[in-house]
Amino acid sequence: MCCQGDALVQRVCELYEKISSLENLKPSQDVNTLFTQLVLTCMPPSPIDVTKLCKSVQEIRSKLIRLCGEAEGLLETHFSTILGSYENPLHHLNIFPYYSNYLKLSKLEHTILTQHFPHVPSKIAFVGSGPLPLTSIVLASNHLTTTAFHNYDIDPLANSKALGLVKSDPDLSKRMAFHTTDIMNVTSGLKEYEVVFLAALVGMDKFEKVKIIEHLAENMNPGAILMLRSAHGARAFLYPVVDPCDDLVGFEVLSVFHPTDEVINSVVIARRSSYSSPLDQKAGFNVGTPKVLIPNKCSEVEAFNLLNHGNNMIEELVFDQEQLS
Repeated sequence: MCCQGDALVQRVCELYEKISSLENLKPSQDVNTLFTQLVLTCMPPSPIDVTKLCKSVQEIRSKLIRLCGEAEGLLETHFSTILGSYENPLHHLNIFPYYSNYLKLSKLEHTILTQHFPHVPSKIAFVGSGPLPLTSIVLASNHLTTTAFHNYDIDPLANSKALGLVKSDPDLSKRMAFHTTDIMNVTSGLKEYEVVFLAALVGMDKFEKVKIIEHLAENMNPGAILMLRSAHGARAFLYPVVDPCDDLVGFEVLSVFHPTDEVINSVVIARRSSYSSPLDQKAGFNVGTPKVLIPNKCSEVEAFNLLNHGNNMIEELVFDQEQLS
């Protein structure tokens, strides 16, 4: 196999072979052990550029991302079922093994959002919420306590389980809605949202992801915010990568953050441009060119740790905005 001289790539490929040979990906000791090893292998900062890997490794990466997505869905379903058995499910969220990661990621995303969207949004859409919509729950409970959250998932069972988690909470049950539909079928409804979150595993390959982003660009209101999750370095073996320079036509990219702690996902924040939509461009209308804007080098924080560098993050974001004015 090509790239075999790279120890990291070789280890990832070895783990892929073991994971792909499993009978199923439901939570078990073998499944948990292998995926833990995979995450620990990919977590340290790495200069690797997955787009430059040879074809055979690219194919393994693509298959591995889908396996990770399937395993993550089964893990969330498993714990959503357990939580749903409690009288007050939201009091027991800490039984989910990655709950602390969601707390950190949600705090990170909220901090980034407030720097670029200073108003409290009245209505947010989360696309790809799944059976355990922890981001929506944490943001609604801890950070955006008056905002309505509309969660979109194509799987009716996932939405049913998610609804079961919040229905006993008198506040969240009023502020959370669950829509069983493909986001590609939602058009004018997207204009209701000031902020749209796109989950990392919505659009499992580049083509799917770009088509969804194009759809959002054509239907979100100008000025609305898009929050995306991406991956950087070796973490791109676990999740799809959103290229802020190529994949976000119709949006102005405001900042890109690459955490280096146990929060795996990078965060990209972009604003729906007031220029022509991708559909206008394809039709040949000369209404202006949507731009992809990355303010300056400070907006791409390579060594960012929310717990240790929270104050620095805010200073750097303020600096970004001053540079734009």
